[in-house]
Amino acid sequence: MFLGIDFPAEFELEEELAALLDASDINIDSRFYDAECLKPYRMVLGETAFKLFDTYGFPVDLTVDAAREMGFEVDTAGFEASMQKQRERSRAASRFDAAETGLQSDEVTKFTGYEKTADTGRVVSLLRDGQNVDRLEQGEGGIVVLFRTPFYAESGGQVGDIGAIGHDNASFLVENTQKSGSAHLHMGKVLSGALVVGDTVTTVVDADKRNATALNHTATHLLHAALRAVLGAHVAQKGSLVDPDRLRFDFSHYEHLTADELSAIERLVNTKIRDNEVVETSIMNYDEAVSTGAVALFGEKYDDEVRVLRVGDFSVELCGGTHAQRAGDIGLFKITNVSGIASGVRRIEAVTGEGALAWVAEQQQLVTAVSSLLRAVPAELADKIGQTLDKQKALEKEVKKLRADLAAGGAAGNDLTAAAQEIGGIQVLAARLPDDTDAGSLRDTVDRMKDKLGTAVVVLGAATTDGKVRLAAGVTKNATDRVRAGDLVSTVADQVGGKGGGRPDFAQAGGSDPEALDRALASVSGWVEATLSS
Repeated sequence: MFLGIDFPAEFELEEELAALLDASDINIDSRFYDAECLKPYRMVLGETAFKLFDTYGFPVDLTVDAAREMGFEVDTAGFEASMQKQRERSRAASRFDAAETGLQSDEVTKFTGYEKTADTGRVVSLLRDGQNVDRLEQGEGGIVVLFRTPFYAESGGQVGDIGAIGHDNASFLVENTQKSGSAHLHMGKVLSGALVVGDTVTTVVDADKRNATALNHTATHLLHAALRAVLGAHVAQKGSLVDPDRLRFDFSHYEHLTADELSAIERLVNTKIRDNEVVETSIMNYDEAVSTGAVALFGEKYDDEVRVLRVGDFSVELCGGTHAQRAGDIGLFKITNVSGIASGVRRIEAVTGEGALAWVAEQQQLVTAVSSLLRAVPAELADKIGQTLDKQKALEKEVKKLRADLAAGGAAGNDLTAAAQEIGGIQVLAARLPDDTDAGSLRDTVDRMKDKLGTAVVVLGAATTDGKVRLAAGVTKNATDRVRAGDLVSTVADQVGGKGGGRPDFAQAGGSDPEALDRALASVSGWVEATLSS
């Protein structure tokens, strides 16, 4: 049983992988059939791999590795197609579409946020429910467009600013800032009073959020440069997200990052932070900027004049975002997660500043808790955990043997072979083992019964606690010319609402009707007799 599907014996998988992926479904698709032998390839569909990644957070590169070890392939093209659909859905959900809101404005908002987080401005346009209006009243949600603003509009992976807009008689909570053309769109709701087109207002950005975002953004540039220094110049940005709590950076690289590479990347970024270089910005012609070695970022559209951000001689990129004043302001950079999100695309997630300190404190608390449970000091944890796992494996092996012994002896402790009957010179044994006997114990018991009975046909079954049926059938080599295990187990499985198959000497199956198991096993002797007579 793998992912809820009964497979023939040639699709036998390790129980660890089955348990890992049991929350999903696997499908056999006609696209992956071998025309010569008419058997399906061992293929995990792209949709399944994407579900494991999107729903359960299991990276596709690990799915590929685990599946390969089990003899399966992964439809990576199908996975990438599902990923692209998800990206398009995400972009559609997060993008502000000016046409949908009815905003058709030629206004150009002057951005003053590089120099300040508070300013004054004039309301040039208001929208409510996608329609231009003259005023927004208390309790109403809408969009405010200003002639001048310190609010950064979402762009280049950096999220939009939040904060407040208002005057003596009105207060507007800004929950997000996005762009439509050259207009900055302040999205939120009126908390008190009313805003009217033409009002002069005070604009205040949430400085703490802005500062945390700026630290993460500068750290992203350092990370990009460190990746190229450690992994090679082939590394190119494939996407990013920068918000107050974390940074996320997607980049091209066709191999797993080793522990040594990750350590080198993190160490290099922190070295540059300690160097405390000034973060310098300059405006220049695009072609001139690129000719000086500035890196243009993935997916960005640039004007003829661009903003170049430099951190010493280590990082030079085109960027319109907000940044720290010096690299040392970042304080600490800590990688929290690394994953593969598509073929040849890796993702690094990290935290900086207070977020990094909080992450380190949380990890320390976890280490302390585990140390307490294992009664070991942190330096001894690896050895202690290794010993515990070795002990667990030994106990599991012992339990497995005891279960096999119990199964072979029957519920009452009698030898199962006593229930065998001779049909046409073949010993035929069909028996039900204790509920929830695992697949391994079924298989081992079938082999033991075959050895004891000599020339034999053996079928064993067990119900599971989740209302399913496990079946295993074996035929000794000297009888496979007369009886085939695959045919036999398929016949029994059909009676318990399942299917299965396998080799002539061994096969396994599953079903969904435990109540029919005894009746199905009772039919084995008649089936064998009829087969031998045909």
